[in-house]
Amino acid sequence: MMKNSFFLRKFIPDFSNISPPSKFLKLQCLYFYTSQAASPVYSQVGSDDEYADIDWDAMEFGLTPTDYMYTTKCTQQEDGFPQGQLNRYGNLELSPAAGVLNYGQGIFEGMKAIRREDGQIVLFRPEQNALRMKVGADRMCMPSPSVTQFLDAVKQTALANKRWIPPPGKGSLYMRPMLLGTGPILGLGPAPEYTFLVYASPVRNYFKEGSAPLSLYVEQEFDRASRGGTGGIKTISNYGPALRPLMKAKTKGFSDVLYLDSVNGKYVEEVSSCNIFMVKENTISTPPINGTILPGVTRKSIIEIARDLGYNVEERPIPVEELLEADEVFGTGTAVVVASVGSITYHSQRVEYRTGDNSVSKRLMSTYNGIQNGVMEDNKGWMVEIR
Repeated sequence: MMKNSFFLRKFIPDFSNISPPSKFLKLQCLYFYTSQAASPVYSQVGSDDEYADIDWDAMEFGLTPTDYMYTTKCTQQEDGFPQGQLNRYGNLELSPAAGVLNYGQGIFEGMKAIRREDGQIVLFRPEQNALRMKVGADRMCMPSPSVTQFLDAVKQTALANKRWIPPPGKGSLYMRPMLLGTGPILGLGPAPEYTFLVYASPVRNYFKEGSAPLSLYVEQEFDRASRGGTGGIKTISNYGPALRPLMKAKTKGFSDVLYLDSVNGKYVEEVSSCNIFMVKENTISTPPINGTILPGVTRKSIIEIARDLGYNVEERPIPVEELLEADEVFGTGTAVVVASVGSITYHSQRVEYRTGDNSVSKRLMSTYNGIQNGVMEDNKGWMVEIR
């Protein structure tokens, strides 16, 4: 059932410039919903079905197209993005000279909407993702949505695709906000036009191992990031170069790649898909945010949780040799949440670590999930309900 919406056909009198297939899609599929940044009104769109027809138990971390996505555009000259709209999920039309295609001018975020046992739909610290996008946009010479507009867009997209949010304990709706330089430009420079969009897909565990401990391979040939580069922001250009070392590691049976610093090749930085932590007795250590490591929202939250639980948490450079002597190692990230590491291989030396119910990572994960699912008090105001 469609509520609080109006059909776009009334307001597009001339389709002379639209090809027949595109014209049909606009007439049949496109509905327009206003986005009010000051006082959001979220349209209840989509099917009356409580859940989409999907086998939630067989679902993996992959793309499942949902019903709607949010889009808005602005130019370099405009003062911010105008109100956006929800359209049917579908392809974007881009010039071959678009800045994002030619010069990689794009950034993205990752976050999850989950369904609690009481039916509430919640997000975990979404304002942190909005703030991180603003920092990334500044580095990439792009305008960015305000925090309020970012949150509004994510909430609208989650509600529009509510039937794709898995049942409690069956996964989450992964939200992918993106900021792209979509205007055409031939010479190197900022694009003349930008698109901010949000799409979503239901997902389960990121790693094929599920909740089983990970096996990591220490990469020594390739670097993930360099000083003064873009390793500290979530730009799309960070991820393409990581494909070759990741595929090499996977063909050898490893879960993921652990990178070292590009200057000395000595200090641990992060995994392709997550930040890294080590445990030695009652001390938890993780590399500092220094411009080459992504400031993860989950990373930041786990540090706070660990300190609340009485652990000594250090943010400092960690030589790879010290990591090999740790009692326990785990990773954190939006997709992986808290993932225990069962082994790390370095120079053909395989080192195994403590895992299981008595591990620190298990305790941290339980607390994180407890807050997210509403069974533990959220005394930090981290959870945001969507309604």
